[in-house]
Amino acid sequence: MTSQQVIDIGTRALIVTAKVAGPFLAVVLAVGIVIGLLQSVTQLQEQTLTFVPKLIGSAIVIAVSGNWMLATMVSFGHELMDSVPALLNG
Repeated sequence: MTSQQVIDIGTRALIVTAKVAGPFLAVVLAVGIVIGLLQSVTQLQEQTLTFVPKLIGSAIVIAVSGNWMLATMVSFGHELMDSVPALLNG
């Protein structure tokens, strides 16, 4: 196993991580900005007010794209396990 192969595996793992985490981060960021703007406009500075909408947004993301996320991670795991014999042989 060469260092280039390790770098390739790491790069693919980071890409899969970004693809899977992207929807969560986008939804939580958007909800946080909207709630922050509403808090600024209304001058209501309640800390727990941001938590519940972010939790609901995350639950919606899981419900909508959870199957795709799981399939993406399983596919990457299968590709990685299939490449093990080639990596060990050199």
